[in-house]
Amino acid sequence: MKRILIAPAKYVQGEGEYERLGEYLAAYGDKVFFIAHEDDRARMRPYLNAVEAGGKTALVYGDFSGECTLGEIEKFSLQVRESGCGAVAGLGGGKALDTAKAVAHAVKQPVIVLPTIASTDAPCSSLAVVYTARGQFSQYIFFNKNPDLVLVDTRVIANAPVRFLVAGIGDALATWFEARACLRSHADNIPGGKSTRAALAVARQCYDTLREDSLKAVAACECNVVTPALENIVEANILLSGLGFESSGLAAAHAVHDGLTVLEETHRFYHGEKVAFGVLVQLMLENAPLEEIGEVGDFCRSVGLPVCLADIGVEDAAPEKIRAVAEAACAPGETMGNMPFPVTPDDVFAAILAADRMGRE
Repeated sequence: MKRILIAPAKYVQGEGEYERLGEYLAAYGDKVFFIAHEDDRARMRPYLNAVEAGGKTALVYGDFSGECTLGEIEKFSLQVRESGCGAVAGLGGGKALDTAKAVAHAVKQPVIVLPTIASTDAPCSSLAVVYTARGQFSQYIFFNKNPDLVLVDTRVIANAPVRFLVAGIGDALATWFEARACLRSHADNIPGGKSTRAALAVARQCYDTLREDSLKAVAACECNVVTPALENIVEANILLSGLGFESSGLAAAHAVHDGLTVLEETHRFYHGEKVAFGVLVQLMLENAPLEEIGEVGDFCRSVGLPVCLADIGVEDAAPEKIRAVAEAACAPGETMGNMPFPVTPDDVFAAILAADRMGRE
């Protein structure tokens, strides 16, 4: 039995680390292509100006639309080749970072990942989640390596809207439960092997850290300050969740997220918010103990994560809409196949409605 653990080549996290951005970028050449939305470029302008003023690294900017689509990846890949840049950097949230990883893979260059929020575990992974231009899930793209550098400035994270941090907590919440399901089913992890004990320990540590420090971290973020609890939750959202999901595997929670994207009303909600509801659906599919379902539900309520369909914009849970979600969640190749028992669209349909009812009550 082959066990595989993968991880970024280097992970750096700390308050004020973006003040040293020029030093980090210089290790990857004298010209770097930046993929970022204009809003994130504006937020990071002082740091970017300092890099350019330092004179060691020139920055070439690509304007990111906000969706990681095949069209965006193709557009930027051409621009990188034409620019003569020797590395690609992604700046912003998960979709910009996934786009940068996909472009770097296409042009065979190093990738530097610079999250400005801690809303997903995308920064550390060797895959990209691709959407349509309308925001509907399309496919996963897998790469042959993880990012060369993940650089996280917790001061920047603390000054971002708290909803992003909470969404990251929702994404990280799935890590242990999906890893546990993959262990039980002997499913392959993302790189095509079985989970190591190290990866399972990281996944469990992720959940334990969330339970211990989430409320304290949310309070710190609401005050725009960095505390030990905030540092711990940023690490859980980005690093622990990233290593845990990729080297242990995904299951029903993320499949339900993908299914929910067929409903337009969910598009204004973040990835991690939909994943959190997916965790509750997965627990219903597993017929998990009531105590565990209650523990997870209470945790979600305490930090402001969704516990029912209305919390993710689905006010009208018409059977045909929920059936469409269930069908998409069970599509061929979906991570629903990693559950330790066969799961049909009927099963998911029932679990969604039951989880919604418990959440509302």
